[in-house]
Amino acid sequence: MEPDTKVTPGERQQEFIEKEHLHKRKVTICRTMLLVLFLAVWELCARLEIIDDFIFSSPSRVFQCFWNMTSDGSIFEHIGVTLFETLLSFLLVVVLGIAMAVLLWSSRTVSEILEPYLVMLNSLPKSALAPMLIVWMGNHIHTIVAAAVSVAVFGSVLTLYHGFREMDPDKMKLIYSLGGTKRDVFLKVLLPGSIPMIISNMKVNVGLCLVGVIIGEFLTAQKGLGYLIIYASQIFKLDMVMMSIIILCIVSAGLYQCISWLEKKI
Repeated sequence: MEPDTKVTPGERQQEFIEKEHLHKRKVTICRTMLLVLFLAVWELCARLEIIDDFIFSSPSRVFQCFWNMTSDGSIFEHIGVTLFETLLSFLLVVVLGIAMAVLLWSSRTVSEILEPYLVMLNSLPKSALAPMLIVWMGNHIHTIVAAAVSVAVFGSVLTLYHGFREMDPDKMKLIYSLGGTKRDVFLKVLLPGSIPMIISNMKVNVGLCLVGVIIGEFLTAQKGLGYLIIYASQIFKLDMVMMSIIILCIVSAGLYQCISWLEKKI
């Protein structure tokens, strides 16, 4: 008799898990190799004078600049300021976005009145508003946070509002037919069903808030990575400019991963 070679569901599940782990390892290795290759080519081109390292800098010069600013602690102050402004504006965008989207969903009249204006404000280049915000609010952190909020909040409201409108209409009709109110629909259908959409919206908004903060720091700031970029470019310290841009990339990726971790937990 031939031995029974039937694969059990548990073995198939274990095989699938092993394949997923192998795939993740491959992706991680490829990402790391791609980054190392980019840095190596960049450094090699600078050392062979294929590119001008004064203009394009190099990984070694960027690291040296970072080490110098780490020694006196100034870089951490700039990172902390930008991170605080980004998190504050992100929190405001999340709260205002959800609150305004719920208001538009709860009132057809209000939504029909405000939607064209929200579309117009969302399409407006926010950098055009920044000089006016300085005149209206002065040269301090409130202006930077307002600039960051203006970049993300209008698109967030429209995205959430249209997502609320597309929630399962059959469930809503069922609640209404059983004597439920709009509050019941919101708590039992709209809010639970919108959590994935809200998290996805947060992933986009955290990057937009960082962009808005940098725009604000370009125009009105004495500290922060945006201020550091403008200051360094004016005195032709391009190593500092590249270092600030790289740190911004790392901060942006870190914030995105935090939202992804929150998504898995929820």
